[in-house]
Amino acid sequence: MKELLLARAFRLIEPGPVVLLTTSHKGKANVMTMSWLMDVEFTPQIACIVSESDYSFKALRSTKECVIGIPAVDIIGKVIDLGNCSGKDVNKFTKFKLTPLPAEKVKAPLIAECLANIECRVIDTILVKKYNLFILEGIKAWIDNNRKEKRTFHAVGDGTFVVDGRRINLKKKMVKWKEIINI
Repeated sequence: MKELLLARAFRLIEPGPVVLLTTSHKGKANVMTMSWLMDVEFTPQIACIVSESDYSFKALRSTKECVIGIPAVDIIGKVIDLGNCSGKDVNKFTKFKLTPLPAEKVKAPLIAECLANIECRVIDTILVKKYNLFILEGIKAWIDNNRKEKRTFHAVGDGTFVVDGRRINLKKKMVKWKEIINI
């Protein structure tokens, strides 16, 4: 073993996938790229970090709702470019030719170009002040099963990404989780 710089250790456990978070505040929709999130419960509950310096922070804090869009690798270039500019300065939907679709339960838009979208409400902000950590609860989910490209991608944390690859089916071994995986 060789010592790893501690500041780089997060690259080993980056949860991914990279997602898009949409908000709508005072009639203005915005979208940001985000990779600091994780499932915390099957319902689903999602913990995510949205920095106070992000333009979306104020909208998420005020409206307490958003959409998590899960892009596939075919739009990775747009997703990265979205993360390199601010909604304060540019309408990202227009600039990156993304199609906002009306959500059913929240004002934030779905993104037509994403493989899936999860409408969410903020259910806990106790760690926002200290860590910028929001706990979201999914309240409606959408998937585009007609999309040809379904592979998602994960940030490594150094400007490189890993694309989902071959799936290994071990459902029969998951005896404790039958109700979740529908064996």
